[in-house]
Amino acid sequence: MAPTVFSRLLSNAANQMTNQQTLFQEVVRSLQHEFSSPAQAWQGTVIALALLAAWFYARWIRRRTEARLQAAATSGRRIKVDVLRFSIAGFRRLAFPVAAMLLVAAGGAALHFAVIAVPAQMHLLRLAMLLLGAMAAIRLFVYIVRRSLPRAAWIGTFELGIALAIWVMVALHVTGLLTNLIGYLDAVRFPVGKPPLTLWDILAGAVSVVLTVLAALWAGSVVEAQLMHAKSMTANSRVVLSRVVKALLTVLAVLIALSFVGIDLTLLSVFGGALGVGLGLGLQRIASNYVSGFIILLDRSLSIGDMITVDKFNGSVSQINARYTVIKALDGTETIVPNEMLVSTPVINHSYSNTTVQVVVKLSIGYSADLDRALQILVAAAAKQSRVLKDPEPTAFVTGFGADGIELQVGFWIRDPEAGSLPIRSEIAREVLQQFRQEGIEIPAPQREIRIHALPADARALAVSALP
Repeated sequence: MAPTVFSRLLSNAANQMTNQQTLFQEVVRSLQHEFSSPAQAWQGTVIALALLAAWFYARWIRRRTEARLQAAATSGRRIKVDVLRFSIAGFRRLAFPVAAMLLVAAGGAALHFAVIAVPAQMHLLRLAMLLLGAMAAIRLFVYIVRRSLPRAAWIGTFELGIALAIWVMVALHVTGLLTNLIGYLDAVRFPVGKPPLTLWDILAGAVSVVLTVLAALWAGSVVEAQLMHAKSMTANSRVVLSRVVKALLTVLAVLIALSFVGIDLTLLSVFGGALGVGLGLGLQRIASNYVSGFIILLDRSLSIGDMITVDKFNGSVSQINARYTVIKALDGTETIVPNEMLVSTPVINHSYSNTTVQVVVKLSIGYSADLDRALQILVAAAAKQSRVLKDPEPTAFVTGFGADGIELQVGFWIRDPEAGSLPIRSEIAREVLQQFRQEGIEIPAPQREIRIHALPADARALAVSALP
């Protein structure tokens, strides 16, 4: 049979390949000379059907695993949901390539037993098996790296893209096309540095930087986990040391990666100068926030768990990051405050030296009420609460004489301000009101006297006629 247009294209592709014998070259040569044979068509059909069936199987597995995970999360049994999620997510990523590999292998066995093709002719199936196996290994590797670095959320965002990029590089290497691609990219030069940079240098440097930074982040997370268990160090010291270690490891990883691919490190002086200009012109506030974050951590003015008030925000410090601090209010809302604000403005730290704070409840009683008994009730109502400290004891005082009654207040101390003062003030107020009603002590309402000095004659007559 005369060669088809597709076979001529394959012939041209084969002529452009190097003399190195690769599996891809065997596939191209086989398709070039035997494209009209049924064996090649059957192999292509097997691969297409295997991929289609594996795709449907992967969708079915995804639905089943999501239902299984939801059932485990809502069940009352003691199941480690995180471990189950890790195993299910890993299995789901392997479902498509592994199922496709098994189906391709089964199809190859069927072709062999049906005497349609012998194993020596199944170059296309061998290539498909190799690429599918690489896909399974790469997807599992990237997922394990993502799980090992929980703080690097960007890996989860770009997990599919990272896995695809690695798989494309492996596929190019397996098929023998990587050498030609490198040669093409190496021919594109940029007049920067001595020797000039090529497009391949830039891409190789980017890949090396990503890989070494991932390794540095993993090592930093291991160091951070060890530091967080060091009881002899304060919380702020552990945070500062872990961040310094991560920063040093990241910088070292970038320098090692760039030097590994042969990029002249003196080029970094250009970018360093540009970064300095950027900081001086428009990034000084961001840089100030980062510097302020380290100042806060080093001078120990704030710690995680402190109750603070800054500007109009009040709550406990839940996070101290490099650029901002998270303040969690008692109603659950979280406020992200720039670190510069915590350094340049006054901050009320309610638990700086200790967490003991005083809470006050104010009220009034009538002038005819038993004042001493009212003060006793206030003290007893406060002492009855479990959150109120016994030392110092609750105390009650007369604070003034108002227009409507005698003004009183009871003061008491609590050690858990992060739990809020409104609930305990409410309980004391309810207890006091109940005791006042039993003792007959009046809490006066505002009273006003209105005196009329003169009325018109008709209004006076009307008022007199209305009298009984």
